[in-house]
Amino acid sequence: MEFSPEVEGMYCIKKGPNNGPAPIPQEGKWVQAKEVKDIFGLTHGVGWCAPHQGACKLTLNIKAGIIEEALVETIGCTGMTHSAAMASEILPGKTILEALNTDLVCDAINVAMRELFKQIVYGRSQTAFSEGGLPIGAGLEDLGKGLRSVSGTMYGTRAKGARYMEMAEGYVSKIALDEDDEIIGYSFVQLGIMMEHIAKGMDANEALKKASGSYGRFEDAVKTINPRHQ
Repeated sequence: MEFSPEVEGMYCIKKGPNNGPAPIPQEGKWVQAKEVKDIFGLTHGVGWCAPHQGACKLTLNIKAGIIEEALVETIGCTGMTHSAAMASEILPGKTILEALNTDLVCDAINVAMRELFKQIVYGRSQTAFSEGGLPIGAGLEDLGKGLRSVSGTMYGTRAKGARYMEMAEGYVSKIALDEDDEIIGYSFVQLGIMMEHIAKGMDANEALKKASGSYGRFEDAVKTINPRHQ
């Protein structure tokens, strides 16, 4: 190590107490994290690309600094889905420091990794106070039935009003209106569940029926409309 002449000529003063870093909560313990291998936890990060065209929610389960599980969910950009596919292969097995300095193909995924890194190294993980943390596979619990991301898609105009297209329950097939043409409910199809029924050999029409439901006062509707075509 090279020193400038000014520092080289200074009198050496010994350092006093060194208490180390402040402990952070990790999986039910207080840990003085000094190295990457000291990091444990499951947590999430949300990122966006420069033009704000799309966003990514990234969930990582980290054990001893190593990413053991990764869930990459994207919205708003078709190309980002392919980036997510590559990121799901890239992330597992890397340390969180490696992942922070790895090109994860898409700006939104890179930003999500940055935000998640800050969460995890400051002890603000979902499992901070959960003894032993969560097992590998817990990330899938963030998904809805049929292992589909929980998403909401709504559209509205001043001229024509609101259109519900996707709710937590699933794909919205009909919107129910009352006598004043105000929304009072909707019918939906749980696409993940429908596809599971079909994969097990059920007739597609029967699977559609079993995966369908309604919310609100749908049965009291004066009129129903297809939110995508009416």
